[in-house]
Amino acid sequence: MTPIVINVIGMTCEHCANAVRTEVRGLPGVTKVDVDVASGEVKITAAQVPDDEELRAAVNAAGYELAR
Repeated sequence: MTPIVINVIGMTCEHCANAVRTEVRGLPGVTKVDVDVASGEVKITAAQVPDDEELRAAVNAAGYELAR
């Protein structure tokens, strides 16, 4: 399993975190998603690391923006 950390812009509450968590968890190979609303960090554990476009699309689908 390969953990990666991304930064998401615009999250302000647990509802935001749940939206991002749900979309990112739906990507192929993702097994765990931890969201820290205060810092905007999203730690993703995956057997197959999603590429940047997949991550960006998932975060956008949740209504937020990928910072990296």
